[in-house]
Amino acid sequence: MPKQERTPIKSAVDRQRETDNASSYPQKPIGYIQLIRQNSNFRWLWCGQLVSLLGDWFNLIASAILIADLTGSGLAIGILFTIRMFAPFFVAPIAGICADRYNRKYLLIITDIVRVFIVFGFLFIRDESDVWLLYTLTTLLFAVSGFFSPARSAILPDVTSPRELGTANALGAATWSVMLALGAAIGGLTTGLFGSQTAFFIDGLTFVLSAVFLFGIKLPKRSSTTQGTQARERRSALRYMRQHPDIFFIAMHKAAIALLLSSGFQVVQVEIAKSHFVIGVGGAMSLGLMYCVNGVGSGVGPILARHWTGDRDKPLRVSISMGYLIGALGLVVTAPLFGLVEVLIGGFIRSIGGGIAWVFSTQLLLQRAPNEIRGRIFGTEFAFFTLMGGIGTAIVGALLDRFHVGTILWGMTVLPLIPAVLWWLWQRHFRRIESQKS
Repeated sequence: MPKQERTPIKSAVDRQRETDNASSYPQKPIGYIQLIRQNSNFRWLWCGQLVSLLGDWFNLIASAILIADLTGSGLAIGILFTIRMFAPFFVAPIAGICADRYNRKYLLIITDIVRVFIVFGFLFIRDESDVWLLYTLTTLLFAVSGFFSPARSAILPDVTSPRELGTANALGAATWSVMLALGAAIGGLTTGLFGSQTAFFIDGLTFVLSAVFLFGIKLPKRSSTTQGTQARERRSALRYMRQHPDIFFIAMHKAAIALLLSSGFQVVQVEIAKSHFVIGVGGAMSLGLMYCVNGVGSGVGPILARHWTGDRDKPLRVSISMGYLIGALGLVVTAPLFGLVEVLIGGFIRSIGGGIAWVFSTQLLLQRAPNEIRGRIFGTEFAFFTLMGGIGTAIVGALLDRFHVGTILWGMTVLPLIPAVLWWLWQRHFRRIESQKS
């Protein structure tokens, strides 16, 4: 794999100056349409994201419905979602190093090509005796995806200017949300009408098209990062986060979202679709509807909130706390299970809050993390996210075999309040530190 060109290591003063400049953004952020029209590198990256995410949600709906049909077990569904989270966790530290050490463009392309062959393996799953194959392929698929996510996050400042970065991050998150809505809806419809095999086949084709789009990216020389031995790079990332605790706490938000707001809820949605509001084969269409409104909410929330926050540091931080509170409200609306409409409304509200916390924590990292260790920081963030997500899905999957889904939902309503309070307390401490420095 081609290595990126070496550049001199920046001093701590230089890195801090770049961070301060990035977080201030004196220029007005560029518009979404203008970004796509003017920045060809981002346009190629964005097009690859479009088709790749479409296939991802096809795979999610098809896998969830297939495992539910083959086993009829809430625990088995929980294991599937746990594998989807734990598999990337074990490769995330290495993935972060690779994102800093090697050409990020080619790293993205290689992962897409490998995933094509893995996804086509799902076509051989036929009956309950093949459940082991489903779990194995899911493990391989998401282990490889664990290399894609940190590289995709780290490459964004490489293909955008400081004026474009906030817009690019928000647009990327909105695209994730829109494709969640569209992919889940179409995936649920496709799986419900034609079966999971068709959905898996379409998923494989999307990775092919994504790789084709990514070939169009031309990384500028300024995106090069410093090199070093693997052990030294690991120590550097850990040392940097110890010396900059604010970066560490920002990087923990996705883990909090996964553990306390989103991952367990994904498992609950499968049970709701399968046992309470069944539309389509095994509830595939109702599950697709739930994921559809989740995607719309997680896209709408950050876009609307960004009209107030812009790329300004303090409003972004305040909005993260508000996001957790909105997410808790959505769970309160969902928990009574009055009807499918109420469940969809609750899921929509919950995803608005989760989307705000997710996107704005990413924005803070993009603005504050130095380029030479950005991949490792995002790799660490991704590792925490997948670990906590795996724990959350495993716990909820086990609880589903012992408690009613409504009881579990009511218990989940208070969980997002924990990171909201902890983040508020850290902000008070952080502001005192910053005021003393100034």
